[in-house]
Amino acid sequence: MSKNHNTIVLLVDDDLDDRLFFQESFEEIKIDTTVHLLKDGKELMDHLEDPSHKLPDIIFLDLNMPILSGMDCLVKIRKNILWKDIAVAIYSTSSSETDVENSFINGANIYIKKPNNFDQLRKILSEVIMINWQYQTSGLNRDNFILNIK
Repeated sequence: MSKNHNTIVLLVDDDLDDRLFFQESFEEIKIDTTVHLLKDGKELMDHLEDPSHKLPDIIFLDLNMPILSGMDCLVKIRKNILWKDIAVAIYSTSSSETDVENSFINGANIYIKKPNNFDQLRKILSEVIMINWQYQTSGLNRDNFILNIK
């Protein structure tokens, strides 16, 4: 995101513990970010459609949510011309090939399997937030779509 402004991040996840874990990780990363936590896809769509909110630079999107799934949200985001430049990171416990493939086909920028510990999460978030998505999306391919942190 190497921009000269505050990076706006949205996390959309129905699991309260995952949202808090995510927020705590960002608090430890020394990058100028504003993090908004949303609990479902409907909240995300309402947030994006509200002109009083600045559009995010990146959305971390859980797939399995009630009301409006992450995949439904991804499809809606990619169909809206105003939102086409928002980076979308699928952030899910699923490692199903079908979920990964559908995320790729529907226009996600990266697929992240939720890590099991705080240090891994902090490392992943640091790496993802520093990607210059403007250039990353032009070279997007299946090989670099899944983020693996060792």
